[in-house]
Amino acid sequence: MPALMKFLHIAAAIAWLGGVSFMLFALRPAAGQLAPPMRLPLIAQVLRRFFALVWPSIAILLLTGLAMLLRVGMKNAPIGWHLMLGIGLVMFLLFGHLYFGPFRRLKLAVAASDWPEGRRRVGQIATLATVNLVLGAMAIAAVIFLV
Repeated sequence: MPALMKFLHIAAAIAWLGGVSFMLFALRPAAGQLAPPMRLPLIAQVLRRFFALVWPSIAILLLTGLAMLLRVGMKNAPIGWHLMLGIGLVMFLLFGHLYFGPFRRLKLAVAASDWPEGRRRVGQIATLATVNLVLGAMAIAAVIFLV
């Protein structure tokens, strides 16, 4: 069971952080060559599909992370595990803000063909996603180097 928990935890982290990396380093630069009426609906649709994967990833990360942490006991867990938990909670909250704030507003802007507003919201999403990517790297580093 511990191996399954680790596998699910790592798979969920890869899905989330890999998707963020794809969005920031592949989709956004490539889509930047398109005109806003084509670019922004494309980005909104890709994000909608990606975020449908992020929500279960978050649930899996929370459930498996807490199961592994509680299995060894909070006071017996390495500091890196505590840091991963704290950073992970910040990441989850930041994603919730991204989803219910800028992403919701991006969808509204696309529906209204408000391209300047849509561009602004994509910029906000990219900034928040970059912060989450850095936080994810810090969480991974904490659990590897502070065990």
